[in-house]
Amino acid sequence: MARKCSLTGKRRNVGMNVSHSHVRTKTVQLPNLQTKRVWFEDEARFVRIRLSCRALRTITKKGLSRFLRDEGMTIRDVA
Repeated sequence: MARKCSLTGKRRNVGMNVSHSHVRTKTVQLPNLQTKRVWFEDEARFVRIRLSCRALRTITKKGLSRFLRDEGMTIRDVA
């Protein structure tokens, strides 16, 4: 399974470490992914989703149904 948020699509970010002598080496920044059980109001059940903490904050604020509606997604796209 790829390290990717199933709701927002956040993935790893590749950057460069630059030393004092300007030697550049590649580095990877991974998203903060969590596996959570989220309540899905439309079907009155829990859904297990692997999502970023940023998406989790948005779901806490809006709710899963409204978040999916705003993004034009369905629960089938996520799970």
